[in-house]
Amino acid sequence: MVIAIANQKGGVGKTTTAINLAAAFARLGKRALLLDLDPQANSSISFLDPLTVERSAYELMMDGVAPMEQSVYRTPVENLDIVPARISLAKLEAKLVGDFDAPFRLKDRLEPFLKEYPVIVIDTPPTLGLITVNALVAATHVLVPIQSSYYALEGTDDLLETIEKVKARPNPSLELLGVLVTLHDKRTTLGREVHEQIRRVFGPKMFDTVITKSVRLEESPAYKESIFTFAPNSSGAVEYAKLCEEVLSRV
Repeated sequence: MVIAIANQKGGVGKTTTAINLAAAFARLGKRALLLDLDPQANSSISFLDPLTVERSAYELMMDGVAPMEQSVYRTPVENLDIVPARISLAKLEAKLVGDFDAPFRLKDRLEPFLKEYPVIVIDTPPTLGLITVNALVAATHVLVPIQSSYYALEGTDDLLETIEKVKARPNPSLELLGVLVTLHDKRTTLGREVHEQIRRVFGPKMFDTVITKSVRLEESPAYKESIFTFAPNSSGAVEYAKLCEEVLSRV
């Protein structure tokens, strides 16, 4: 199972979801790989010291630079490894433009590791460029986090269109796993109204689990921990554990 966490909008909880969903699978004893494809490298910084990273997702996707095993690092979370990102990823698209196999680079590189890692979670950048397309081509499922805010649905049509284009040709087996409402404040009228609006648009594709705003979720990356070790009794830990169970029930 390869899950791409995708939304071209920034600040919607992609990285938080990628980190903690991968950690939730690891807690269940499933060997998981977190693949950071965002040049901002926030998923990577949440577990690793950037100064210790010698090989990254950039080297992974560039032919002949490094085999995948040299780009994989252990995290403090048992059963969870990571392929980190570096700012060099920002120049990847320019280097791959015109290559006939450009959309398939990641899929080809991940293929040998699918048996080793039953779960691979991909944190994508906030764009719909070639890196995100690579993630969608390599994925079996896509999970879309949407922030519970006034502009929640802005741009989702473009994302869904991109998913359909990928399904039409390079990856017909790609499935929309579900839409996850994040950063939700159920105390406000706006939060409740936006939640209902998202539900009207996506219906059964919405996860029952909702990720509420949480200071603990914001703090945990600074301590290089997932929410499950940083604040195991917090609302964030409970919600991401429920999300993991819901994902397993859908695949």
